[in-house]
Amino acid sequence: MKDEFAQVPISDGDLAVLAGIVADADELQAQLTAVQVAEVRMLARAGQLADKQAAASRDNVRLHDMALRSIAAELGGVVRVTDRTMQARIGEAREIVECYPTTLAAWEAGRITRGHVRVIVDAGSMVPASRRAEYEAEAIKRCTRDTPNRVRSALEILAERTAERPFTERHRDAAKGRKVRLVVGRNGMSSFIADVPTVIGDGILDRLTQQAQTIIDARDDRDLESGDRDRRGIDEIRADVFADLLLAGAPALDPTADGDGPGALGAIRAQVQVVVPALTLLGRDDGPADLVGRSPIDADTARCLAANTPTWARVLTEPVDGTVLAVDRYRTPWPQRRFLRARDQHCRFPGCRRAAIRCEIDHTIDAAKGGPTTLWNLAHLCQRHHSMKQFTPWRVRQLPGGVLEWTSPTGRVYREDAPAPPVAFMPASATDAPF
Repeated sequence: MKDEFAQVPISDGDLAVLAGIVADADELQAQLTAVQVAEVRMLARAGQLADKQAAASRDNVRLHDMALRSIAAELGGVVRVTDRTMQARIGEAREIVECYPTTLAAWEAGRITRGHVRVIVDAGSMVPASRRAEYEAEAIKRCTRDTPNRVRSALEILAERTAERPFTERHRDAAKGRKVRLVVGRNGMSSFIADVPTVIGDGILDRLTQQAQTIIDARDDRDLESGDRDRRGIDEIRADVFADLLLAGAPALDPTADGDGPGALGAIRAQVQVVVPALTLLGRDDGPADLVGRSPIDADTARCLAANTPTWARVLTEPVDGTVLAVDRYRTPWPQRRFLRARDQHCRFPGCRRAAIRCEIDHTIDAAKGGPTTLWNLAHLCQRHHSMKQFTPWRVRQLPGGVLEWTSPTGRVYREDAPAPPVAFMPASATDAPF
């Protein structure tokens, strides 16, 4: 009898080797951080030297540019990159050193990574200088608890609430520039590019993915009428369905159909997962909402989605740390599912950002081994990490408050806290403070 819980075997010898590799990785990461920070400081000094060389000239702008070009060319020759590339790196280094000193210090101390620094700086581009220190402190605090890709959306929303021009207003202007382009490539192929609102793009990709997965799931060992078995990957199928929908309005091939009528492929509709503040829904605030797993979306779009969706969830959070306290939802058969979706937001394996609506609800203690179907034993995992939990030596236990504690094969422990909602609610007396 086949053991459905059979795992990848790992001997004591292999485990010792892996532990050594992980220890080396930890040490090398610390060394790499020290080198990267030193490089940033060095490049910033190079830019500051150009300022000094041009300071005494009346033609300061032109002389500064020439001085910077010369210095960039010198450094580019050493590291074998173009002077343009080096000049861009100098500019980025100066921004970190001069505008984000606390972030640089946190990076140097190993509290955050280079990826976190890039996210903080990118998202902070719209933060007024007078509020940058406030933004920086909160951004670092959030980065110490999560990976760069997960924290990006929260930092973008954080920064948006300090911008001098509202996000909704800027989105309206940007939407006027939406367009479709065809970029001709090689070997008879082209890229079809559509500039659309992010929530629309996320929905398009979701629907194509659902349809492609339905086609894959409907395959069997019989050949198609053409005599060739369908061996396309999911990317190929998504592209083919995309073309079919635009050219014919329906998929050309629906393996779920039978001789009596159409199949289920065309009935698949897109899903998106959005977190919207209550004040935004009421029209009293135009701050951005969060498209989970992607980026912020404008308030107008969030209100439109809320007004037209057949199901929505009301989430009550603890004002200080954002812990989900209660969830209320209409037209849903499973109260646990709506609570878990609000609590988890995404896959709960460390670093994974796949939205909860595209994940499976996993029993932390397997149901087949007696694990109960209760909130303290359930969490969202994507298919990749669900399988890894089942078939590799990785272990997980769920602590109070929905915290997952993952243990790697070498015994390292990774704590995965339940994510705080990207929306913060402040007392009425503190409404002037966005953080």
